[in-house]
Amino acid sequence: MSNFEQQKEKFQTQTGFIAALDQSGGSTPKALQLYGLADSAWTSEAEMYDLVHAMRARIITSPAFNGTRILAAILFEMTMDREVEGRPTADYLWNVKKVVPILKVDKGLADDTNGVQLMKPMPDLDKLLARAKAKGIFGTKMRSVIQQAHQAGIQAVVDQQFEVASQIIKAGLVPIIEPEIDIKCPDKAAAENLLKTALKVGLDQLPEGQLVMLKLTLPEVDNLYADLIKHPRVLKVVALSGGYPRDEANKRLARQHGMVASFSRALTEGLTAQQSATEFNQALDTAIESICQASKT
Repeated sequence: MSNFEQQKEKFQTQTGFIAALDQSGGSTPKALQLYGLADSAWTSEAEMYDLVHAMRARIITSPAFNGTRILAAILFEMTMDREVEGRPTADYLWNVKKVVPILKVDKGLADDTNGVQLMKPMPDLDKLLARAKAKGIFGTKMRSVIQQAHQAGIQAVVDQQFEVASQIIKAGLVPIIEPEIDIKCPDKAAAENLLKTALKVGLDQLPEGQLVMLKLTLPEVDNLYADLIKHPRVLKVVALSGGYPRDEANKRLARQHGMVASFSRALTEGLTAQQSATEFNQALDTAIESICQASKT
């Protein structure tokens, strides 16, 4: 069985969650600040990225971080191109930790139109996908944001996501479609209903044999996405923490049957550069275990 088939089977048969370690240029300073490093800790963008890679490598190499509880890890492009303990990051994740490597491919968000932010153009996506495939990446992630319950805006988000997903599937990878609904959306429940309807149509139109994953904001109505979780074109439905503190995100997630976490900030909450190895590994183990348990429901 190829690595790709083994990784697909892991998603289909094992419990666990996705660790989102894909903070990019705009969110990296905030991630480092939460990790206990002030802006004065770096003097250039290169130093900033060295620091965030060191943080990610510390997480990935921790004894608490392995394929028993973690299905996959989402990487920033620069992380994919770097090494962990002398091995390419994706190779280390799969062959040492048995964690499936996934790559964030979007280039950030466009300006707000109709209450949503579409993805910026990705003119070099085919080249990036080819590099990712060669490095052993299984799938991709791309994020749009919905701020208002605006039907035309939400439809535009879903149309763009499925259009790019088709390109990713042709490259031999499994796309994670992520139309995030801002937790501050004034009519979040209505936006979720509009999104669910649009996603169902998009999934129904996928050719037989094609698979996607969905990464969605934790909904206001429990088990709203049950039909999508059971859809034959869906490999997994995962939840983003969306700014909820870990305890709140875990409580909401535990009420969603069949949905598992894909947490970023909620995963690294409480981890700092100043912790000893023992303190760091214990804090990470506690976080992973709590998220894993919430993902099992």
